[in-house]
Order: sequence, then structure tokens, then C-alpha cells
Amino acid sequence: MKKKTKSKEFLVMGMLAMPMLLPGMAGAIDKVDKELYPFAPSLVNWEKSKAEFTPPETCAECHPQQFEEWTGSMHALAFKDPVYQGELNKAVKAVGHDIARQCEGCHSPVGVVTGQVKGPGLTGLNSIALNGVSCDICHSVKSHTGWQTPYHQPENGSFVMSPGKETADGVVLTKYGPYKPGEDCGEGFHECVEQPLHKTTELCANCHQVHHYESHTPLESTYREWKDGPYSVKNIACQDCHMVDYDTFVRSADEFKKPERGEFRHYFNGANFLLYYLLEQAAKKGGDEALAANAHNKFEMAVNRLKAAAEVEVLPIYRDNKLAELKVRVHNKRAGHNLPTSLTNIRQIWLEMTVKDQSGKVIMTTGTVGKDGELPAEARLFNSDGMGEAFHFQVDPWEVISFSRHETIPPKGYKDVYYGISAPQASGPLSVEVKLRYRQAEQKIAHALLAAVPSDIDLAATYGLTSMPDLPVVDMVEKTVSVPPTK
Repeated sequence: MKKKTKSKEFLVMGMLAMPMLLPGMAGAIDKVDKELYPFAPSLVNWEKSKAEFTPPETCAECHPQQFEEWTGSMHALAFKDPVYQGELNKAVKAVGHDIARQCEGCHSPVGVVTGQVKGPGLTGLNSIALNGVSCDICHSVKSHTGWQTPYHQPENGSFVMSPGKETADGVVLTKYGPYKPGEDCGEGFHECVEQPLHKTTELCANCHQVHHYESHTPLESTYREWKDGPYSVKNIACQDCHMVDYDTFVRSADEFKKPERGEFRHYFNGANFLLYYLLEQAAKKGGDEALAANAHNKFEMAVNRLKAAAEVEVLPIYRDNKLAELKVRVHNKRAGHNLPTSLTNIRQIWLEMTVKDQSGKVIMTTGTVGKDGELPAEARLFNSDGMGEAFHFQVDPWEVISFSRHETIPPKGYKDVYYGISAPQASGPLSVEVKLRYRQAEQKIAHALLAAVPSDIDLAATYGLTSMPDLPVVDMVEKTVSVPPTK
């Protein structure tokens, strides 16, 4: 009884302390400077001049390879993504456009600073606003204001865009890049300026470290996961894995070897295979075979990266010489951030395991997806659970202000999962089949987001979706091992 009383005391003390993390509590964090950040809660900045942003089609005239690599990438689709548009539509209806602008600042930076983007939907936007993170977004980034943000690090779009300047001779366009420019760089169309920021993770961190607009709870911590891990120590940046082909990515992760200049590509490839799949369907429906092939190639790249990211060990545990438990160790082998990353309360990585005896009889099974796409309650998930103000379960990023569970796998780290098992009648080795599975969201969440797309996006006409599809699942690891029932 005494131990129970003490536990209750600690529980009460913990609950009394937790409100200190809620929005509106004084002294928790620095507030956003609205004069410095006129588009807050997006922290994007624009050095406004008569210099206009350059549409990606113009860049393609001199940089056809880079344009083709960027086309169909996550950056190119950042604003047009129907899943994002559904989420944005829900956010505007729930908390208003002024708050939802935080998302828009990274999904269409030019659309925000020029005032074109006024909420969800794709109508009435020029090419630069519609194409999300196009060439001239990154190559107009002059600096970032990380030290002036509430967390004193790059976050929530804290980059400064400066596409050019006004001079006595007229407007001069300026493009920033990672290398010292040659004499002919820009060929009279624009100036070229070396910007060391473009070689660093801090460039990417501006949009891949996301905090709640009010409580400043970290919602996406990809940058911090990298910074606190071995890749940052070895100076392997985001670009060294996500702006290269598959083989170079594997080398960067395995050897901590930075790519050579000629090895970089504008793929920006990660785990978002669903969007590549949707783009391929849209391209086929529209008769654009080249774009369909481009999207399919990027889909395969994403799947292959997922399959290379992790590995699994099955380690039997015996007691009194009898099999008592199976320890499954999941390694984050090649991701420079946690597995999963980004919106971890929406992403799903889980273990599916089936154990059979020599006759093929199933002794135990866990983690099998049901007909409705739901996972069983006992499935071992690697992700997180978000909470709202009243400590209730919440998935919408504008509502999540804390986490009740955060179970992700750090770079070059691992997590162990234990399964109790008993097979006293087994006369021979057991077959243990293990899968590490990934999907981008729970089935019902994906359906809700696609159902919420704004009215100017016709899923049937564009993607051929006449009903909500089952969300694809990628098996990151598939492994079968033989385990003796006795030692």
C-alpha cells in the first residue's frame, strides 16, 4: 500500500507540473518577433526589390538536367501534393489562415511573401507559387535567421530570400550556390554568389525543423535528430544523402564519406513514395509518359532507400534451456535522422512477426494489417503519440502540444522488442518470419486528408481516384530465421 501511495503522489506532482508546457504559460520560450517576421507564424523573410523570382521553366533553358531531376520531386510537389492540400484545408477551417500560413511558408514560400497564396487550392497562382520549392527558392536563399528564432536555431521557414538587387544600371538577379562560380556563371542573366550555407544541414533545417505556432512544441525534429547524432559529428549533411543517387547515399551512410561535386543531383529523394505513386497515376491519366517515367523512377528510389535504411536481428532468449522470448533488434542502419522522422505521430513503422513449427502450424503472429487497414492493438510501433491541451490523443499538427509517447530509432542506434513465446511440444526448429513495415499514415488518417482536398482538386479527374485507396505499405526488411525450441 505504501508503494502505491508514493506512486500516486508522484503522478499528482507530475500532472501539476505538466501545464507548464502548455501555450500561454509565461517564461517557457521566447516569443516570435513580429517586426522581424512579418509572415509569422511562418518565419520566412524576403528582401523585397524590383528583382522578380524566376520560374523553374526559365531555369530549365540552361539547366535541363537539374530541372528534370527536380521535376516530380518532393520540392516540386510541395504545394500541389493532395495530401498536403487536404491537411491545409482542414487547418484553415480549424484555426484560420493566419495560423495555417506557417505551413505555406515552406510549401510555397514565394506564394506567401507575394501574397498569392491565400489558403488551400491551386487556382490563380503563377508557376513559382504553384511549384512549391522550385529552383529560385533555394538559390535565392541569402541567409537564415536561426539565432533570432524562439529556439535560436533554423526552424519554421527561417530563411531569407533575396532573388536580386537594384543597382544604378538596373535590376540584377542574384543566385546563391555552394561553389565558387566560374567566369561565365549566369551567362549575363544572373550573378552567381558562393554561399557556404548551401553545403550545410542548416539550409534544410529551416523547413525540416518544425515547431507548434504557439506552444513551440517540436512537431518535426529532423534537424535536431541529425544534429544530436553521429552524422553531424562526421559532417555528413542532408544533401550528402538526399541529393545523390542510391549508391552514393549508401556510401555516405556506410563510410561517412562526402560526395564529390559531380555526384550531386536534385532528386531530394526520401521516404514519401505515396506522392510519387499519385504523380505517376496523374501523369498517365494526362498522357504525359515522360513525367510518368520520371515519377516511377523516383518511386523506386524512395522504396529502395527505405529498404536500405534498417536491418533486423532475431535473438532467442532461453530460460532453463527452453525458448522463453524472442528479442527482435531493429537497427537504424542508414538514416541520418530517426526512424521514422518528420510527423512521427502520423508515420508508422512496425514489426510483423509469424512463428511456425515444423509442420507449418502458426504458434504466434503479431502486427498483421486488418482488412480495414487497421493495425492490431498489440502491434509494436515505432512512432509517437501526440496530445492536445486536455492531454487527449491528437494527430492534427495545429493541436499537438506535447507527446505521451515518442518511440523512434536514432541514427546508427537500435531498439529491442521482446515477445514472449512458448513451444514445449515443438520437436524441431521454429520458423520465425519478421517484417519491418512502413506506411506514411494510418489508413483512416490518409482517407480523411484525401477527403478534405479543396474543391478545385478533382481526385477522380487528376489521379483516377474514384474511391479511397488502401495506403501502400513498404517492407523495409523481410527476414526468416530458424530458432531451436531448446538450448
